[in-house]
Amino acid sequence: MDYILKTYNLTKKYKDITAVENVNMTIKKGDIYGFIGKNGAGKTTLIRMITGLINPTSGNVEIFGHPVSRGNKAFLERIGTIIEFPGSYQNLTARENLEMHRRLMRVSDKKRIDEVLELVNLQHVSNKKVKGFSLGMKQRLGIARALLHKPEFLILDEPTNGLDPVGIKEIRQLIIDLAKTHGITILVSSHILSEIHQMVTRIGIINNGHLLEEVGYEAIKERNRHFIEAKVSNDKKAAYLLENHFAIENYSIIEPGIIRIYESLENSPAINKIFVKNGIDVAEIKISKDTLEDYFLKLTGGENNA
Repeated sequence: MDYILKTYNLTKKYKDITAVENVNMTIKKGDIYGFIGKNGAGKTTLIRMITGLINPTSGNVEIFGHPVSRGNKAFLERIGTIIEFPGSYQNLTARENLEMHRRLMRVSDKKRIDEVLELVNLQHVSNKKVKGFSLGMKQRLGIARALLHKPEFLILDEPTNGLDPVGIKEIRQLIIDLAKTHGITILVSSHILSEIHQMVTRIGIINNGHLLEEVGYEAIKERNRHFIEAKVSNDKKAAYLLENHFAIENYSIIEPGIIRIYESLENSPAINKIFVKNGIDVAEIKISKDTLEDYFLKLTGGENNA
């Protein structure tokens, strides 16, 4: 199996603070790898080590089978990156920004500018100054710049951060297209878990600098449990009835008025009937499934405060 990226016990310490500790990450060729974690979990620090912007305290990184270090940056010709917010010259047009980057990256084919503008759907505003762009357009211009030299591996750090729903959808669809149509392996970090699950093939979950799990997304979908979710007027009385009428113990009150029941799914009509019979108003009862947010919270043991 071809691996684009491997890290070996990657660790970064700043005096007494350990930002990343013993991370072993693997990204396979063709992956859209979702790297998820709360703000401050260590995502950007790890990405900076991967790209050689900072040196690890210990451990190693391999990209395309070659070690990464400040003295060995030949791998940069094969990767494209956006780390945090992509900077642009605001008083230049999109085309002028890309032309400057083309020269910097020594891309000889001038037609490549038109190709990447079309890829990110900015061809119609190519001669417009960047200062007039929306945040989503600026993010897409940053991706165009990262694609200019035809990278095999694209690293995007929080590409949907601060975008409105339309901008998020555009970036998500662009990422999927780049992977499926153009064969680019992509590492995309985010704390917006609902966005990650709509595009990734594998995920890595980081918390407090530790990589908790690395797994194919299909496996997570299979692993996550189905449950009955009931919105009720009295959750304590409902819980009493579940235990004493149905002998159900595998349930949780996830917030006031909302109960999730993880067993006896076939009894949802009877459960609803008993609730109503005992004076409990049932606004909704349905069979549902854990989301990626639920899975993340179970692993990290905390709230998604992103």
